[in-house]
Amino acid sequence: MNRPEEIGYADELLADGTVHRRYENGLEEWRRRASGHPHLVHWHDNRGASGTDELLGDRIIKRSLADGTVTYARDIGYGRTLWARGEKVLVNRSSFGGRMGVLLAGLGVAALAVTAAQLPPLSMSPEQEEALRQQQAQQSGGGGGGGDSGGSAADDAADGTDGSGDSSGDGNDWDADWDGDADAWNDDDFG
Repeated sequence: MNRPEEIGYADELLADGTVHRRYENGLEEWRRRASGHPHLVHWHDNRGASGTDELLGDRIIKRSLADGTVTYARDIGYGRTLWARGEKVLVNRSSFGGRMGVLLAGLGVAALAVTAAQLPPLSMSPEQEEALRQQQAQQSGGGGGGGDSGGSAADDAADGTDGSGDSSGDGNDWDADWDGDADAWNDDDFG
């Protein structure tokens, strides 16, 4: 597999509980959680695109654009999310802290083996999506699934046709309420 294009981003929690995401390529997004649905984020960007990001199970993120286009990504951990069948990886520069963060950020994508099993799906049936939603609900409700979770990104953030980001949080911290708690956001930014 070729090395994916790496696009970094950083998140800023705003006073109203929404998030302003800035990408290294100039794309900006404003993101807010859907009321009553901790796995769904509404977003719009500075290039006129808008839509939703939904965290499904198995670390899959579904991005639905306002025009009905759907793309998928996969969180591969360490603040990285693969998009466009592995051609792009978004890197959360705001999720790392301390010495470990510096070390992991310095490793870059090359040190992380990207396997075919980590690639996001090209498409999914409604039944497959629903099965992953059920899996995610069980993991969230049962306190299951340690490790990184979440992730969201752009299918084509480099040219501005789409854009979002990734996350890695501990366990299920990613679904902490966006109530102004900056620490909760830093560990939680699936999209």
